[in-house]
Amino acid sequence: MTVIDGLEVLRRQIRVGEIARLIERTARWVAPETFRLLPVWYPEHARRRHFYKAGWSEPQMNTNRTTGVSVHKTEGNVYANKALTLALGLRQSTRPNWSCCHIWGLDDPTFQQTNAVVSDHRFYSCIANMVLLPTPLKAFTDTMPEIKAMLRICARNLYDWQCDHESMAEVNAALDGWNDWASYPESWPRKVGASRPLGVVDLTAEIEKQATKRLATIRQELKTAGKFYPRDEVLRALDYWKISAESA
Repeated sequence: MTVIDGLEVLRRQIRVGEIARLIERTARWVAPETFRLLPVWYPEHARRRHFYKAGWSEPQMNTNRTTGVSVHKTEGNVYANKALTLALGLRQSTRPNWSCCHIWGLDDPTFQQTNAVVSDHRFYSCIANMVLLPTPLKAFTDTMPEIKAMLRICARNLYDWQCDHESMAEVNAALDGWNDWASYPESWPRKVGASRPLGVVDLTAEIEKQATKRLATIRQELKTAGKFYPRDEVLRALDYWKISAESA
């Protein structure tokens, strides 16, 4: 038996445009107004960074029940999920079988390489770097280059922003020359501000309240959090997004 690439087998059964339209009809996007209100929600966290408790003063450990071995717990996607959930006006308990998908990051379908973008405090919890998808569809965004490219074009035209991490330079250059509009979803913008995709969740008073509360917490923790709080990284993230570290 000759085994060929699974993506090629899939492409023979369903066109890329059909997959893109499935995502178009089901994805949930944060409103641009919410992004402008608070671009990054948890700048103290990033992928693979360690967790701390007691106000950032003690390591948070995971203990294996079988071996009794304890290891320092690290961030996977917890706070990115929280950021997206709050920015969409949802609660974790009310979104079963939905997954947070990062739009900008290392294209590595094997998940063997370190993703420098989501390990960066500026971009990990950036809500223009995420979209909420039904969990089964997330596999397409993780593995299919065509789908990733279309999501990135949609996001940068919706938010008038693209990730400028140095590792994204080649990706962004390729997007500038991308022209496969035949598969591109109809409602997704082709230029900045041209349209809004289906599934955009408008900014509400409750979302604005949560954003205000989150920013106040960031500012407070900069002053009072324990010795393990990553102040330099947080300040760098706030500076990048032009968010004042001090209350008005």
